[in-house]
Amino acid sequence: MLKRILDGIPGGGWGLAAVGGLALLAASCATVTRTVVVPPDIPGAKYVGSKECEQCHEEIYKDFQTAAHARLMAKGPNALNMGCESCHGPGSLHVESGGERRMASHNLTLEATVVSDRPTILNPRKSSETCFTCHLDKRGAFQTPHHHPVPEGRMSCTDCHDPHKGPATRGGGTALLAQNEACLKCHETQRGPYVFEHAAMREGCTTCHDPHGTVNAKMLTARNANLCLKCHFQQVTPGKILIGGVDHKISLQQGTCWTAGCHEAVHGSRVNPSLRF
Repeated sequence: MLKRILDGIPGGGWGLAAVGGLALLAASCATVTRTVVVPPDIPGAKYVGSKECEQCHEEIYKDFQTAAHARLMAKGPNALNMGCESCHGPGSLHVESGGERRMASHNLTLEATVVSDRPTILNPRKSSETCFTCHLDKRGAFQTPHHHPVPEGRMSCTDCHDPHKGPATRGGGTALLAQNEACLKCHETQRGPYVFEHAAMREGCTTCHDPHGTVNAKMLTARNANLCLKCHFQQVTPGKILIGGVDHKISLQQGTCWTAGCHEAVHGSRVNPSLRF
């Protein structure tokens, strides 16, 4: 029977192998209609479920039900109670060690317990690689020339995001001003109050900045006047470029809106309605 099949395929056995290889290649390149996430791994550890975490981390477990990340949990038996371990890795070694963060073993030569570098649980606060497992676009943004120093280890994702409770952005929620708190806790000089406030501040810092990183200085989402023109209507008439009813034809050629000496106080001014110092 096999011989007749091989006889029917050009090239015999080699032809069958080629057909099989093409089928395997097609299967491996197939797209799926669902999100595919590879959970973090800890060598030698097994998944135990979030209920085990609750034994020691009761408050975090309770608050996690309100977290934005809790709503993103996959459904089905394979994802049962996978909340905590989705980010912290399988927790069996952590449970068996009584909550220790590092593996410990008894050294017969020293006759003492030695703590190794092997973790029993992952801590995304120490390394953002866990976050990048799902947030691939943010990994790319942090590779741009102007970014917050997360890859350098001087910040972590949890400085701005709380994965355990409420909205993922610290201070965030439906109030845009509250979302700014994540930025203003470090960037105090931009807080104000101002006599003449830039309305964009009420839309949120991310109106002009991408906090993960961009190719533009100060992590701006655009490098020139196009940033301002996203909100400020431009009307072109013969010989004039009107913005806010004022002809900007000459000033637009002198630099960006904030470097040409016209609107330097981009966050707000205490003396000038045109946002000047």
